[in-house]
Amino acid sequence: QVQLVESGGGLVQAGGSLRLSCVASGRTFSIYAMGWFRQAPGKDREFVAAISRSGDTTIYADSVKGRFTISRDNAKNNVFLQMNSLKPEDTAVYYCACAARITPNEGVYRTSNEYNKWGQGTQVTVSS
Repeated sequence: QVQLVESGGGLVQAGGSLRLSCVASGRTFSIYAMGWFRQAPGKDREFVAAISRSGDTTIYADSVKGRFTISRDNAKNNVFLQMNSLKPEDTAVYYCACAARITPNEGVYRTSNEYNKWGQGTQVTVSS
């Protein structure tokens, strides 16, 4: 059974930084693309960033491009989201996700239906 566990959320002032971590167990981590999504109160879950199985290819939502960086450590089954220059509109529950199928080398996915394993989420709150 695959498990994803996020950590690193919290309360931060606008302009600050946080680093989210996600550790995966129960699956061969290095053959799947990974992603981060977020959901703010009253809104749909939205794509934030994704990374290929090797880590060489990354994609971002326009709203976070240049501020957030996704990375992974396949040796430790970890994926990270470094968030800088945080804004109040970044406030949301952040979810780590694992692709539903073994991913082609540089495959990355923006849509949630490409993922079938999700963590429980970690709350990020940015105060103005």
